[in-house]
Amino acid sequence: MSGITIRDAHPGDSALILQFIKGLADYEKAAHEVLATKESIESSLFGTDSTTKAVICSIDNVPVGFAVYFFNYSTWLAKHGLYLEDLYISTESRGAGAGKALLKHLAQIAVSKGCGRFEWSVLDWNEPAIQFYQSIGAQPQDEWVSYRLTGETLIRFAQS
Repeated sequence: MSGITIRDAHPGDSALILQFIKGLADYEKAAHEVLATKESIESSLFGTDSTTKAVICSIDNVPVGFAVYFFNYSTWLAKHGLYLEDLYISTESRGAGAGKALLKHLAQIAVSKGCGRFEWSVLDWNEPAIQFYQSIGAQPQDEWVSYRLTGETLIRFAQS
């Protein structure tokens, strides 16, 4: 993994992060769902009230990917956890160790912060990612099903 570096993202990375988000959305066949803009990333990710963090991964000083994460909380463990929201490595850089380096970097943050868990979700059809995650020892949580409220449904429920 020589030549791979990971650094904290800063507001000047907002356009780059948007580029990576669009690449991830294309891969996940969901490009039409991206509403983010450079400005909305800058204000939501780097604003004073943000609880979310991002890192940029580079190979030989060329940005090739990113990860966005935040801390959650486990009542059963009475500890914080680190939740990986998104991880993306550009197509041409996959297989060079950048994804593993990003995951290891985040695992090190979780350990240094005393987190009891490091968790993320993966699409059930993304077999390359599933195999990769299992190769590093991650285990699927089959008994849990994710639910989501978004958009108008979220607003209607909140106002009901």
